[in-house]
Amino acid sequence: MRIQIASAILAAAMPATAQYPPWYQNTPSTPTQNPALPAPAIPATTQAPAVQVPSTIPAQIAKTTAQVATASPDMDRLLAFHESDVKFGVEQLMDILRDKRHEGWVLTAYPDPKTAQPLIGAGFSLDLPAREHPQRDPLNSSAFLEPSSADLWQAAGLPPERLQIVLGEFHGRLDTLSKYGFRSQMKAMEPQITPADANALLRIGIIQAAINAKAYCRYFDGLTAAQQMGLTQLVYQMGVNLEEFGTFLGLINRQSMDELGNAVTVRPSANYWHDVQKSLVESQWARLYRERATAVIAMFDPHYATSPAGAERRVSAVLRPVRRHGRGASGGTLRQAGLKRGHPATAHKKAARKRQD
Repeated sequence: MRIQIASAILAAAMPATAQYPPWYQNTPSTPTQNPALPAPAIPATTQAPAVQVPSTIPAQIAKTTAQVATASPDMDRLLAFHESDVKFGVEQLMDILRDKRHEGWVLTAYPDPKTAQPLIGAGFSLDLPAREHPQRDPLNSSAFLEPSSADLWQAAGLPPERLQIVLGEFHGRLDTLSKYGFRSQMKAMEPQITPADANALLRIGIIQAAINAKAYCRYFDGLTAAQQMGLTQLVYQMGVNLEEFGTFLGLINRQSMDELGNAVTVRPSANYWHDVQKSLVESQWARLYRERATAVIAMFDPHYATSPAGAERRVSAVLRPVRRHGRGASGGTLRQAGLKRGHPATAHKKAARKRQD
């Protein structure tokens, strides 16, 4: 999982606004939960790699349940998950995350481009510790689930000693090659896990992300299939760093402020979902990962199921690329404009050469 997105980026991801306070600070008056509307199936938008996917979640997880000396509450919650707990297809989300527009598909441990921490498969993190993640929303009874990478590895049915071998080989290569040299040679490296192993890790990562998506959004069950998938993708990619997206989290929990500054419940409407999307469009994350963000943000469109391509076009039309300074793209454009106008120093040098000649 690309959980380790740089904190510096995420800290500036959501611009502060007076209209929407941080979601966990609000206590709106008796929120009205809209009944869950049946959602049509989400049309596939990415080409799925030809890989084998386990048919059921519980059977895949239960392979190593007996090997765990004492079952933890976290493992019990993972085992209790059923695909009917979400409206979207878990296998369809697996297809999307395996696509190179999103996480990609690498069968050897490789360094995260930002943090250099080890990832494998479709961005599954290999060395995260278990952590506390308190539920700050008093109106959401769902608890967060943050087991260690080692626990998720075992829950996916992979032997723990294999994880230690994979990590040992990864750190040996990283010490020799550095982060950039490592990534340039990844395609030539021998696979450390099989496609079936990588699918098992991806599936268990999606289960954890779906459980936490429900803990982030008190109205998760009322979202459409596409909206549930979009939120689950955000959790899969960002993990606990999604806490930084205060405006977005406040909106999906249907909170706003009245003229007196009191928290009130927002009723979903076309404008409401537009504001949800806008809160993500204006983030630094969306500008840095433009292609991926376009696909995810489009899923919050209530009409996504009828036209995924149209929803993506609408997001792409308003999503600006990241602003670069110094030697970035904008610098190149300015340099080209400067050359067309002619720089004074350049003109003096040309004149001096002519005088010498």
